[in-house]
Amino acid sequence: MKTYQTDQIRNITLLGNTGSGKTTLAEAMLFEGGIIDRKGQVEKKNTVSDYNQIEHETGSSVFSTVLYTEYQDKKINILDTPGLDDFIGGMVSSLKVADTGIMLINAQNGVEVGTEIHFRHSDAANKPLVFVVNSLDHEKSHFEKALETTKERFGNNVVVVQYPVNEGNGFNAIVDVLKMKLYTFPADGGKPEISDIPDDQKAKAEEYHNELVEKAAENDEALMELFFEKDTLDEDEMRKGITAGLIQRGIFPLFCISAKNNIGVNRLMEFLINTLPIATDMPGFKNSEGKEIKCDPKGPASIFVFKTSIEEHVGEINFFKVIRGEITEGMDLVNNNTRTKERLSQLFVVAGKKRNKVSKLVAGDIGATVKLKSTKTNHTLNFPGQNWTYNEIVFPDPKYRTAIKTTSEGDEEKMGEILQRIHEEDSTIIVEYSKELKQIIVHGQGEHHLNILKWHFDNVFKLDIQFVPPKIPYRETITKIAQADYRHKKQSGGAGQFGEVHMVIEPYVEGVPDPKLYKVNGKEIKVSVRKKEENDLEWGGKLVFYNCIVGGSIDTRFMPAILKGIMEKMENGPLTGSYARDIRVAVYDGKMHTVDSNDISFKLAGRNAFNIAFKNAKPKIMEPVYDIEILVPSDRMGDVMSDLQGRRGMVQGMSSEKGFEKISAKVPLAEMNKYSTVLSSLTNGRAMYTMKFSEYVQVPPDLQEELLRAHEAEEKEE
Repeated sequence: MKTYQTDQIRNITLLGNTGSGKTTLAEAMLFEGGIIDRKGQVEKKNTVSDYNQIEHETGSSVFSTVLYTEYQDKKINILDTPGLDDFIGGMVSSLKVADTGIMLINAQNGVEVGTEIHFRHSDAANKPLVFVVNSLDHEKSHFEKALETTKERFGNNVVVVQYPVNEGNGFNAIVDVLKMKLYTFPADGGKPEISDIPDDQKAKAEEYHNELVEKAAENDEALMELFFEKDTLDEDEMRKGITAGLIQRGIFPLFCISAKNNIGVNRLMEFLINTLPIATDMPGFKNSEGKEIKCDPKGPASIFVFKTSIEEHVGEINFFKVIRGEITEGMDLVNNNTRTKERLSQLFVVAGKKRNKVSKLVAGDIGATVKLKSTKTNHTLNFPGQNWTYNEIVFPDPKYRTAIKTTSEGDEEKMGEILQRIHEEDSTIIVEYSKELKQIIVHGQGEHHLNILKWHFDNVFKLDIQFVPPKIPYRETITKIAQADYRHKKQSGGAGQFGEVHMVIEPYVEGVPDPKLYKVNGKEIKVSVRKKEENDLEWGGKLVFYNCIVGGSIDTRFMPAILKGIMEKMENGPLTGSYARDIRVAVYDGKMHTVDSNDISFKLAGRNAFNIAFKNAKPKIMEPVYDIEILVPSDRMGDVMSDLQGRRGMVQGMSSEKGFEKISAKVPLAEMNKYSTVLSSLTNGRAMYTMKFSEYVQVPPDLQEELLRAHEAEEKEE
């Protein structure tokens, strides 16, 4: 395969709702470019893109797939992405390295939830966008309605370049208002017959053409002046304006195709190679030094790894974009994330699971390599001397969580290795080993997302695992002052154990002065602080420990043991075993024995005294509350609001945003189990939401009683 230069390369990512035809379009583009000699079909499970077993079983994309095609001496790198929000990670990573998004819209359905989600991400990534209305051959296709919903949702920057003449069964003709020609395709698609626009279509075509001319002129001052002079633009001038508008997201050209029948695909490809911006036109990648690194074929070699996959008989494959310079087979680069040297022993261009070896790739191109030692997704490999990294892909926060465990004892280590491998392939799968909950928690984008993870355990790794409800990371604290003392005494032949500790505990409040006098149960306790230790707890909050011993009732050397005993109880709270937080402890008196006192004695005395005092200090259980933002169609607003109320949600505000109603609320994590599934059901998949930890708040009294009873029952079972 020839080495394509930067100006000969176009990088696109296929976006859109599941079922919009992304994989079918990719197949047609590979066929048109001669990469394959026969088009596969999703239904027949023989497409180049969806080649994994799970994709064959579900009938839709689960992973992003790297592809390429060649057309008119140009190379088009294609990133085919999943349409379901559960697999959003593949789309986000593809947008990072693509220069333009191609948004497919099913002509039967118009704008769908996946369209909206992918548009929002393309907007956040500031990427050019081309709309493509697909499936115009379907008997229920409705181009005008699809166009109307597209303009309604995404604004008047959506401009028609093509419209269908005879959509539905028998669809084979498109009017192209950029070229002002009629394209008529054979029954099996392919090369069209190009002719003049029929008289009955001229008025409509002129109207769309004038709109396109005006929109193209808006994006370039020189073109605007030219337009005012002659009241029109020629085709080359329009292309120039469209390219400028794409870069600024000031224009979203709209095309018409039937990917299944290969109608309009070659004309779309012609537009892509003639009009899309190339990598050097686009903003550069920001690096860890805050600098923008523009695509530059003459700079020192630099690549960014945007995807890692592991394939049978091959091992780990790293997919990358060349940002600067050129890379050659056998080149040594430095992985600046791990500070290790990596040799690019082999280079490939990839079409699904097919890999073709190449000797060189230049800036702007996308390729793959194998057998790197320590390189993963989001890593930067540079020619020596460039000691920075590119800013990483920012993946969406997880929205669904479950606990996972093996059904057979002894398989935990193997399960951990598999989870790590899955995370390396899919960065939106996050694995948390919770010491607090004594569970392994897996976070993902939705229930379907994690069901696919389980499928891999069952079918690929042959390891029996099960999902169990995740525990909630409650916190325990106190609301008033309490005093307690405890004597630990043990005598059984030889040296004994003795330690007695008197303490006062109280809630920790930022800025409150150190204690001097406590009033507890009608009794005054004066304290004199000899030493203060502030402990920032790794789970949040503080423990402030005061040594107030005077007169030597407890030797200073035993104070660390008392603190250790208190910390043990903080880690395993007195009420439910949850972490305790935000407490001040003053040890003011006690007793010791010249022979029998030791660290273990005072650790146990301190722990038990703390336990007693805690339960007398009007303790409360606190629960994690999350900030939730939900974008919901207005006709489903009532259902979503009612559901939130049933989840103890507190609505903070409502507003409108890009065709949606936005609900901001605070909802306890305990009420969010399987929320993504419920929300999808309530809105037919049209709503989307994000959640982020906000704060800990006190649980209602009835729930606290329920939690205490559950903990007591659990302890009895143990």
